[in-house]
Amino acid sequence: MTSEPGTKDLRWMAAGMALLALLGLVLWRYHQDPAKQLAFKATRVDLVSQLQLGLAASAEAEKSAVLSVSDPESQAFADRARTVTARMEKDRQELSRLLASGGTQRERELLAQFSKAFDTLRQVDDEVLSLAVKNTNLKAYALLFGPATAALGDVEGALARLVTKRAASPDARQVILLAFTARVGLLHVQMLLAPHIAEESQPRMDQLEASMREETRSAREALDQLGRLPAFGGDADLAAAEAGFGRFVELETRILALSRENTNVRSLALSLGQRRKAALMCAEPLDALKQTILDEPIAGVSYGRLPTR
Repeated sequence: MTSEPGTKDLRWMAAGMALLALLGLVLWRYHQDPAKQLAFKATRVDLVSQLQLGLAASAEAEKSAVLSVSDPESQAFADRARTVTARMEKDRQELSRLLASGGTQRERELLAQFSKAFDTLRQVDDEVLSLAVKNTNLKAYALLFGPATAALGDVEGALARLVTKRAASPDARQVILLAFTARVGLLHVQMLLAPHIAEESQPRMDQLEASMREETRSAREALDQLGRLPAFGGDADLAAAEAGFGRFVELETRILALSRENTNVRSLALSLGQRRKAALMCAEPLDALKQTILDEPIAGVSYGRLPTR
């Protein structure tokens, strides 16, 4: 059987209730203090503003990483973009803590929308930046218009000397035709490599490579026929043409491998497509969140609205 509470117990209960009431009054007066409310509002608005500035800064760094023409520059901008994103995440967490303790339900909903969009943005950024720093398309262009062009020039020079040697001989016509066939075949390969590097479609790359294989085969056969002519047995210029052809084909293989990775084309497409959409999805709830916080009434304080876009 439970006993009735005694007088002493009742006094303790009454004292506890009074203490709770006093604490509630203190907290109520604290939160009703306009200066405190204004400071709390300013803190939240400042965090939202920092997130908005972070969106702009990360976009600038990300675009710079994509458009940079050297690995060190791309890497530096990629690192900067990741640093900005990390700072934004800290601001987001701090804002979440503040809204959990003193924000409205609408503010928490808007922050949740931003957080979801921000997660998507970070995923896209990870892919864009990991591609951008590789610069495979730029490296392919550098090989094409540098060493590959030089190798082709060596072949052309050696073939021109072969033609000059046999200009007055009975087989001059045949030599000219074979030298021309070899030269044109390699020139066609060179011409097809540039659009291959710029191409985004894998099937179209397959078509270009099929054409290049045919042109390379034609050039190879022409050089082989020149080598079978008695006049060019052990000829130094023919050997130079063969060596240049070998270098060109080896460089062609490297160029095609870099082109297939397509990191510059892919990173630019992602930057202009998915990344841009993800950034817009982040910006909209942030704009609404800032205005919602500014619209919170504070007794005796007038706080204007943001300009309508």
